[in-house]
Amino acid sequence: MNVYQKIDKRTGKPLRPNRPDGEGSVQVKLDPTLTIDTAKVFAVYGKGGIGKSTTSSNLSAAFSKLGKRVLQIGCDPKHDSTFTLTKCLIPTVIDVLEQVDFHSEELRIEDFVHEGYNGVMCVEAGGPPAGTGCGGYVVGQTVKLLKEHHLLEDTDVVIFDVLGDVVCGGFASPLQHAERALIVAANDFDSIFAMNRIVAAIQAKAKNYDVRLGGVIANRSKNTDEIDRFNEATGLRRLAHLPDLDVIRRSRLKKSTLFEMNPSPELEAVQQEYLRLAATLWAGTDELKATPMKDREIFDFLGFD
Repeated sequence: MNVYQKIDKRTGKPLRPNRPDGEGSVQVKLDPTLTIDTAKVFAVYGKGGIGKSTTSSNLSAAFSKLGKRVLQIGCDPKHDSTFTLTKCLIPTVIDVLEQVDFHSEELRIEDFVHEGYNGVMCVEAGGPPAGTGCGGYVVGQTVKLLKEHHLLEDTDVVIFDVLGDVVCGGFASPLQHAERALIVAANDFDSIFAMNRIVAAIQAKAKNYDVRLGGVIANRSKNTDEIDRFNEATGLRRLAHLPDLDVIRRSRLKKSTLFEMNPSPELEAVQQEYLRLAATLWAGTDELKATPMKDREIFDFLGFD
């Protein structure tokens, strides 16, 4: 009998299932032995289209510039997280597993791990077909493959680039591996509204896993006043500020990281901000105990009268 159909004989009401993974959670449970113990692990979240992949890829490049061995894992069925590092759309873990009828022992490292700019190793987890399956399974299979091939033992930094907002347990599953969760947000209503809900998801995961909030990366924004006001009210902090520059847009069109673009004073400033952010994250950030607002509260809090 399905656990959701069991009836309490005393009250006659349906029994609630055992939910150890955060209050009210029906999130996918990963194999507890599939942990990443030998690297600093960061999970990057934010509103869809806010520039998480651009931020993740340039942060990976910055870590590599500091001499770190970096692995970036794209967690989006579009598998476009790493193309500025690799100059192509690499096959996903799910694609290559399907080709061998999910017999992972038949795969070679080069089937699913591709070297990108400055030695950054790139993996695209991919996802189930639209409307089917769970992203958590995909993340679990990816980490399992990486461990089976001992790739995580030779890695200093792992960056999970996760699609869109945290709206289901599957795509929150990278938080079960991460040491710090980073949120990318612009200085606008929609980004900050989404960030507030992401904070709640991270706090739920933090009850049972080691992940903690690392802070906010302000992206595509001339100013940061609204982000800073929200941070002050909730207990977050801003780790970096990346302005809305045309060179960043052009870097995506040229399928290049910012460290490969033609030099200019404004570009150098952004490169230095990425290098500073990477150094800060490597040195270690204090865990933040932020308190997210209720939806109505943040709706009234943001913006102007």
